[in-house]
Amino acid sequence: MPEQNQLAVDVTISPLLEGAAHGFLGRAGGLSTGIYAGLNVGLGSDDDRNAIIENRQRAKAAVLQDSKLVTLHQVHSADVATVTEPFTIAARPHVDAMVTNQPGLLLGILTADCVPVLFHDGSAQIIGAAHAGWKGAIGGVTDNTIAAMEKLGASRDNISCAIGPCIAQESYEVDAGFQQRFVAEDPANGSYFKTGQPDHFQFDIESYVAGRLAKAGIAKIDKLGLDTYAHEDRYYSYRRSCHRGEAGYGRQISLIGLQA
Repeated sequence: MPEQNQLAVDVTISPLLEGAAHGFLGRAGGLSTGIYAGLNVGLGSDDDRNAIIENRQRAKAAVLQDSKLVTLHQVHSADVATVTEPFTIAARPHVDAMVTNQPGLLLGILTADCVPVLFHDGSAQIIGAAHAGWKGAIGGVTDNTIAAMEKLGASRDNISCAIGPCIAQESYEVDAGFQQRFVAEDPANGSYFKTGQPDHFQFDIESYVAGRLAKAGIAKIDKLGLDTYAHEDRYYSYRRSCHRGEAGYGRQISLIGLQA
């Protein structure tokens, strides 16, 4: 693996979010070393705290320099916070999505296989960001984010969404009980599973999240199709670290903000 701190910060943007400062960041360009090598922003990791804080500053600078970075204590819920002002790291709400209409706030979602979703209503100038692991996704975290944006004055007819780097179907093996839970929720969910090893399936969580957004009335959806598990040079992956028996794993960040 290349020395990540020798590289520029890796930022992927979506044309559907034009008008909002945003980016899905990779692991390049950070200070962390070892298994966390690169731009690890995960406060819950055992990485060097000073490196994490500096990495977060580098991430912010790469997307919206003079902003206030806001992140969450993510708990795999479907809950959403409406953010009106910056808060400290210690005061992070225990939720998995947030929305705002306040310029100068940079909403950040941390992931390492789960699905980051960024939302933008360019007409109302309202943004949102969601962490959709499988529990939050089936629980309706994206639906709740849209509803919270509407409370601020957004219209789902005007909301664009981009789905960032996450674990791809080829890399995401689940057991039959997992598949049955989704099918029990909606028989149509069977289309997001491909038969794999005996009593196992490959789950397309990216398409599932896109399907939830479409079902909620979102017409403009960008699936970036970037597999966190397969691309070690670009992304951290919880599942890859588990398969290797590593002691920890890094997290990348997805960011969106309104210019002040």
